[in-house]
Amino acid sequence: MAATAPVRAPALSPRFPRPRLRALPALALAGLVAAPLVAVLLRAGGDAAIWHHLAATVLPAYVGNSLLLVLGVGLLSGVIGSGCAWLVAMYRFPGRELSAWALFLPLSMPAYVLAYAYTDLLDVTGPVQTAIRAVTGWSVRDFALPEIRSLPGAVFVLSLALYPYVYALARAAFLEQSQCALEVSRTLGCSGFGAFQRVGLPLARPAIVAGLSFVAMETLADFGAVGFFGVPTFTTGIYRAWFGLGSPEAAAQLSSVLLAAVGLVLLAERLLRGQARFAARTVHIYRRNPPRLRGIRAVAAGAACLLPWLLGFALPALALIAMALERRDAPGPDRLLELLANTLTVGAVAAVVIVAVALLALLTARRAGALARAALRVAVLGYAVPGAVIGVGLLVTLGAFDHAVNALTGHRGLLLSGTLAALVYGYLVRFFAVAYNPLEAGVARIAPHMGEAARTLGHGPLASFARVHLPLLRPHLLGALLLVLVDVMKELPATLVLRPFDFDTLAVETWRLATTERLAGAAVPSLLIVAAGLLPVIVLVRTSERKRRALETEEDA
Repeated sequence: MAATAPVRAPALSPRFPRPRLRALPALALAGLVAAPLVAVLLRAGGDAAIWHHLAATVLPAYVGNSLLLVLGVGLLSGVIGSGCAWLVAMYRFPGRELSAWALFLPLSMPAYVLAYAYTDLLDVTGPVQTAIRAVTGWSVRDFALPEIRSLPGAVFVLSLALYPYVYALARAAFLEQSQCALEVSRTLGCSGFGAFQRVGLPLARPAIVAGLSFVAMETLADFGAVGFFGVPTFTTGIYRAWFGLGSPEAAAQLSSVLLAAVGLVLLAERLLRGQARFAARTVHIYRRNPPRLRGIRAVAAGAACLLPWLLGFALPALALIAMALERRDAPGPDRLLELLANTLTVGAVAAVVIVAVALLALLTARRAGALARAALRVAVLGYAVPGAVIGVGLLVTLGAFDHAVNALTGHRGLLLSGTLAALVYGYLVRFFAVAYNPLEAGVARIAPHMGEAARTLGHGPLASFARVHLPLLRPHLLGALLLVLVDVMKELPATLVLRPFDFDTLAVETWRLATTERLAGAAVPSLLIVAAGLLPVIVLVRTSERKRRALETEEDA
């Protein structure tokens, strides 16, 4: 029998780089995200005298207000979001079908827009106090409403803006729970609230904790609402230190403390979830005909689900429309067109760049091993970093780069600082996760053998991507582009810090008009921002309803 020569593995084609090379896009992306954060930490270790001054003057107020804000918003948004999700998922009552999707609507209303609307509504000359005086005959000095420009007012506004994140995750968790476990708890004597407290809430704990952690991070990152209400927090302090006092060191030191607070929120979320896993072990997971509430219980449930979206969307939207109809201090048509063009231009450029980077990193990391996946997890954490911190970090990073290039070339002037490139870079750090998450879900649905089959037929990597991956990913790509575009349009602190000179967006113009007490003028750009924000809300509602119908179909099968 003739000896056969050992079969050698084919050499790697130059078109398919080795795993270490495939990890380079993910590693480069992680480096881009980490650069401004490292710059903040390095700059924070500068002058110790500034730190001692901050600790002796403003730091206690920043820490106390931020802590109270996070606790208040977390408690209120958690109660509203999880309570409404339980009622909508488990019972029938008047207005349930309307509230099921209307509870998502406050997602389209940025917190700073809510702050402007409620300030006008509750002002001495606003419609609420005017109506009270007309009905009672009282004068201005006979009564006083609670001051909206306060810490409790900020808690109220931020809770209305952020509770939908808890509601969306909690509702999905309740719909996926085993109905058998709930029915067994009722046979053992639990009331409806008892079943919620002892069975439903513990099973939904991972989803609710995830929503609350997101609420806490968004609360720490908020600048527009707390700045307009005059509540001193870390974000307002960072902006004031850099632009008001001209102290980059103070801004970096405050940013480092805020960055540590965000890290504590992420750590707390991981510890609260622990190693617990919650899974339904029965097919019967969705109740097709939930029990109908009657009498006072039905009225209470309907009112409980009506008030959040009424106060968080409908009433502020009507207030904005009424202010816009006054046409006082409103930007002219030419100015509005300029603002809209600037907003759409930077939003479209940022959306295309961020989605392209996320797709490249995701596809290359799929075969690159654990190192690339760890780098992508670092890049995703940029969404947890407040925009003010990203802005300060990028100013420090790009400023150092510009100075180094000027020293080497003899050029004078700024190369990247204060340009649209810097602004898009900031958006990339802030919103990479917004594009990455839906694309990751789409890529996970594509079996690896589909791309391999295309390559065996003679298609290269680019042709395989164009003919196989791109058509399958088209819905996820469109969703990611839309989500990033809307988030960029609403982003305020990073835009304020990084925008080029004399380059205003709708968010910046709204802030500028509102802070100079021209609330009626801020109404029109605010309405444009809200209208843009409705697009992802519609997508979210359709996705939620599609999932609910899929659960019903699964139960019937």
